[in-house]
Amino acid sequence: MATSAACTLPSPAAFAQQIEPTLILDEISVSATSLPTPVRQVGSSVTVITAEEIARTQRRTLPDALAPVPGTSVVQTGGPGGQASVFIRGTSANHVKVLIDGVPVNDPSTPTGAYDFGHLPTADIARIEVLRGPQSGLYGADALGGVISITTKTGKAPPKASLEMEGGSFGTFNQTAQASGGNDRFDYFLSAAHMRTEATPVTPPELVPAGQRINDDSYDNWSFASRFGVNLTESLRLSFIGRYTDALLKNTMDDGWPSAPNPARSAQRNQRFLARAQGEWSMWDGRINNTFGVGYANEDRHNTGPINAYGPGIVNSNLGERTIHDWRTDIAITPEHTLILGLQHERERFDDDMITASSNNAAGFIEWQGKISERLAFAANIRHDDNNDYGGHTTWRFAPTLTLPVTETRLKGSIGTAFKAPSLSQRFADSRPAFDFYGNPDLKPETSTGYDLGFEQPFANEKVLVGATYFHNNINDLINTNTTFTSYTNVGQATTRGVEAFGAVQLTEDVDMRIDYTFTLARDDIARQELLRRPRHKASFTAFWQANDKLRLSATALYVGAFVDGNRDFSITRLRTSGYATVNLAADYQADEQTVLFARVDNLFDRRYENPTGFLRPGLGVYAGLRFSPQ
Repeated sequence: MATSAACTLPSPAAFAQQIEPTLILDEISVSATSLPTPVRQVGSSVTVITAEEIARTQRRTLPDALAPVPGTSVVQTGGPGGQASVFIRGTSANHVKVLIDGVPVNDPSTPTGAYDFGHLPTADIARIEVLRGPQSGLYGADALGGVISITTKTGKAPPKASLEMEGGSFGTFNQTAQASGGNDRFDYFLSAAHMRTEATPVTPPELVPAGQRINDDSYDNWSFASRFGVNLTESLRLSFIGRYTDALLKNTMDDGWPSAPNPARSAQRNQRFLARAQGEWSMWDGRINNTFGVGYANEDRHNTGPINAYGPGIVNSNLGERTIHDWRTDIAITPEHTLILGLQHERERFDDDMITASSNNAAGFIEWQGKISERLAFAANIRHDDNNDYGGHTTWRFAPTLTLPVTETRLKGSIGTAFKAPSLSQRFADSRPAFDFYGNPDLKPETSTGYDLGFEQPFANEKVLVGATYFHNNINDLINTNTTFTSYTNVGQATTRGVEAFGAVQLTEDVDMRIDYTFTLARDDIARQELLRRPRHKASFTAFWQANDKLRLSATALYVGAFVDGNRDFSITRLRTSGYATVNLAADYQADEQTVLFARVDNLFDRRYENPTGFLRPGLGVYAGLRFSPQ
């Protein structure tokens, strides 16, 4: 899992196919510094998820893959396709910047600009990196809580193809076809993935009026991805990435006030398109590497309500677009010190049934990454963003790491600032006369200053690793509605703090285990109460066992403690939920050189829980399938 920084792709592109490490500390991170860097030399807190780990656990969607990550809270309204949000270290869901192959995909058309993780399958994902803490010094706006960076697969020799089919509970039927290949001059990767669930129970029965039918959710997702690269010369490479998703969710919305689930289903259609063209030019025997790119992302959302006694249901459309032009150069001052310079221009736009709005942002950044010795490394960056609406903003970050002699204890830490830009909707969208509500073009960005301090201690020749990190964030100028509920204003303040602890062990060459625990306290400093949907306690356990040359097994257990939430329609604004625990199992078997059989059990003990309140998460699910790769 890795991703690029400053909205450019790491070079070389083939890094996306990083092989799974054999030692715990051998992981590589790109997102933390924008250069491929061993995790042992990274001061920031980052979790790396590889395609191999996704395959072993058989996680089919991005929210499922992110659920065990320390420091995060994943909330999804029901099953596949339900709106999914990720909270990092107690910050808000819209404080997470999301990149796919270097292109920011936060949706400009939503009220807060948050990204909906619910429509991204994992079929073509090579790496995911979850970078925690304020990161605007490298990534600009929206990285107040952290960055989630996704890199998709790339082609390499020899050419190969695969077909995969899977079926199971809730009317699930998934299919994936992929082809890839390459040589010294040209490489390619193509993927087509289809996900379908016919009937996922989502609505709690106690919310449905007596005698009314309970409707299950259905979901259909087609996702297509492509990547092409050509080496024109030894020093010049061109590449192109394109992906398209068409997803249709049929779900039960609420009707009336106080609300109750509607007797008929609504339809939500999400169409997403992303593209990036990039050139990489190496100079002076690789000491200077230039990257020039242009990226584009849009999300087109259509919502249709059911026909009811009052006539046709609500129909609305929203289009969010983002276009980015960027340049970056990496200069190897010495073998141990690299200077990175970058410029970026970004334009975002949204169009709904009432208004069209756009804004432009220009930015420049500088980063210095270096090693003072084999035991002391650091990364420092500073960035200035200049937006035509809310003005300029300068952010920075410093992240050192020190390895002590004899014990090999690794001390790490980071400190930095970040900001969340007010969304186009918050600045410009008016809903008068229906609700007498106006946008506020004078909003300021939400800001934060945060730090973390931690250690990691290896034992047994790095086969065992334990560690803990304390984090603290002060957030100011949070955007809330004003006291008359007619517009937005900067009034909020919040503090988030906590501890992330873990232990990992490689028992043998065939058995790996890891346990993570996160304590988070997220508090509204104005209201003096806990923020919603931030559980104080979270723990996860994962185990992998290569039983023999053909069979491998995995187990994942997740515990999420109680948290404060509102009920489904927020007629009750604060209530304390119950915690929950789930267990997932997965196995795959290499039947022959071309065929892999696999199966998994999700929510083994059929734990019925709601997250968020008012939306059931899927119960016990059993799935099986096969993957065929012709030689």
